[in-house]
Amino acid sequence: MRLIGHLAEESAARTFADYLYVQGIENQLDHQKEEGWAIWILDEDKLESATSLLTAFRQSPADPKYQAEARSAAELRAEKEKDTAAYRRKLRNRRHLFRSLTPYGFGPLTFALIVASVSVFIFSKYGRDLHPIMSLFITDFLSDNFNPGQSALTEIRHGEFWRLFTPMFIHFSPLHILFNMLWLRDLGSMIEGRQSSVQLLVLVLVIAACSNLAQYYFGSGPNFGGMSGVVYGLLGYVWIRGKYDPGSGLYVHPTTVTMMIIWFFACLARLIGPVANTAHAVGLGIGMAWGYLSSLRYR
Repeated sequence: MRLIGHLAEESAARTFADYLYVQGIENQLDHQKEEGWAIWILDEDKLESATSLLTAFRQSPADPKYQAEARSAAELRAEKEKDTAAYRRKLRNRRHLFRSLTPYGFGPLTFALIVASVSVFIFSKYGRDLHPIMSLFITDFLSDNFNPGQSALTEIRHGEFWRLFTPMFIHFSPLHILFNMLWLRDLGSMIEGRQSSVQLLVLVLVIAACSNLAQYYFGSGPNFGGMSGVVYGLLGYVWIRGKYDPGSGLYVHPTTVTMMIIWFFACLARLIGPVANTAHAVGLGIGMAWGYLSSLRYR
């Protein structure tokens, strides 16, 4: 979903939105206090066409053709609603399945990640018993065969590839999991809502694997866990992507960024700990780089 511009008057915005709809361009209006009515295009492939139409509309908003064609929008919407209702009777789609589970607007993947993290936390007796979840650590450091002088990650080399990612589900205290899940809920759901669940999944997997490997090789060894490396990565992605590509709809308030950076350095200075600082740094760096590079095509 992409922002193409604003119109000051509601009546003009709705007329233009109906006109776009008749042209086969799905759109959405969003009232913003300062700018007016924001016009969002759902299909990015039609972004250029919609932008051209908006330019033409601004030049001559009173042109009778807009009113004439916009009148048929109601009929088209009614017909589409009829088709949609028939489809829903045959198949409960993803949005319907998750509606009762997501009263606060969780994205489905974000919700699944939170459920997995909370389940692991409970299964480990709130982070006090690591034996039942040892298969989720990057390597089994409680095994008699574990040699802290080696860095071979034997289990991963023998096919246990999930260990690259699953340390993100491990948390060691109620505060540890609470703060991580609150940030994951907001950042993850924003990315799912404005982009897609697939985009969030790719981000999470890449950031988790890189930050976990970095923490193992350059940080504290294998005894670490938590979603914070991923959370810092998502923060970096949303921050930089929103900064250089405002039309993406991704946004994090500068005060929030400042607070998270202060927290990052407080952990780095060991004012708070023990903390997987290497995972935080690598996650943040990857997220920022990803956000910048992905914004280049829209600049």
